Amino acid sequence: MTARGLIIGAPRSGSGKTSVTIGLLRALARRGIKAGGAKSGPDYIDPEFHAAATGNAGVNLDSWAMAPDLLGFLAAEAARNCDILIAESAMGLFDGIEAGRGRSGAASDLAARFSLPTVLVLDISGQSRSAAAVAKGFAVYDPEVRVAGVVLNKVASERHLRQCADAIEAAGLPVLGAIMRNPDMALPERHLGLVQAREHTALDAFIDRLADIMEQSLDIDRILAASVPLCGLPTIENPSEAIDPPGQRIALAHDEAFGFLYPHLQSIWRKRGAEIHFFSPLADEAPAPDCDVCWLPGGYPELHGARLADARNFRRGTTRFAQTKPVHGECGGYMALGASIEDAEGHSHEMLGLLGHSTSFAKRKMNLGYRQAKLLANGILGGAGDTIRGHEFHYASVTEAGQDTPFFEMSDGLGRPLGPGGGIRGNVTGGFFHAIARS
Repeated sequence: MTARGLIIGAPRSGSGKTSVTIGLLRALARRGIKAGGAKSGPDYIDPEFHAAATGNAGVNLDSWAMAPDLLGFLAAEAARNCDILIAESAMGLFDGIEAGRGRSGAASDLAARFSLPTVLVLDISGQSRSAAAVAKGFAVYDPEVRVAGVVLNKVASERHLRQCADAIEAAGLPVLGAIMRNPDMALPERHLGLVQAREHTALDAFIDRLADIMEQSLDIDRILAASVPLCGLPTIENPSEAIDPPGQRIALAHDEAFGFLYPHLQSIWRKRGAEIHFFSPLADEAPAPDCDVCWLPGGYPELHGARLADARNFRRGTTRFAQTKPVHGECGGYMALGASIEDAEGHSHEMLGLLGHSTSFAKRKMNLGYRQAKLLANGILGGAGDTIRGHEFHYASVTEAGQDTPFFEMSDGLGRPLGPGGGIRGNVTGGFFHAIARS
């Protein structure tokens, strides 16, 4: 049976998309429907919540970073494992970059490419009939993007609901649900977005509460009826744009300090025959010596500086590993590869010292955006001259640059040069750049 699909979108971040998506996914699972979640754009946290709600692995579908074959392959893989695929928009439905039709990174690209209808979540706090103008504008903005209906969020009263709903339905759009103001729906956040699913206390009970709210507030039957069979899925089985496994046996750091690796990387690596062996630096574990490569993903090492500094087995074992085998760090992993990390209180913590830079979370500056990284040397991501697409999202700043050779030549999502980035020393490479796919 062909999986059905739809998109949960909104005019902007903070409208309630994630809460609606998570609650709806769990509510569908309660009905015995095998649901899957997807996230448009570069977001490594929300897919964890989707997976927790459904029991099925989440996936990112990023129309800028992923060439069409890879995008279609991942959508087809997700659809193969579920009855309905619900794709949650990052930011607003049309928010992306001007990188050509269908390659903006916005969820609207997915709607057009796979002919998926959108359920628009509107935060109507502070407005009434004006919500209809917003909904109508989204409905007519792009003829290839169909808005199937609207869910109203943060409704203040029955009178408030009727004012908004009547105006929206008069504009020709069905209202598929209304959620009253409810502080219990709030997901805990920190500087890089939501707190990771694995850190959320009583996560399953929280998701059940969201499902209870969605069952009471949404017309789930009408939302299911609005979904359509996924179209335009390719039959390609081995997309060339996917990043190859960096080794046969991959030691992958995985805990509260190092948890940001896109799900599709792991699934494709396994599909291509690699084995992944997790270890926890916070538990003072080192990469297994019989692994071929070590990968330190992004995360929150700045919140765990003292524990990492005291993790002597992790530090000794990783240093020993790097003497003969490749070690790579992304963002938080790159910070841990450096000489030290300064935490938010200004305390400095010694890190691995496998690269020469030092970073600070006390001296904050947000770095956010799509990136293209041309490799300046052979390494764990590919050969010299290869270009990898991905992004940066961090607040840490480099306080000491060190003397290491740059690993990347960086440009932004539109190809504008940003200069050299990252570092390479012997078998060790890293940078703030998160890899998503080959260009």
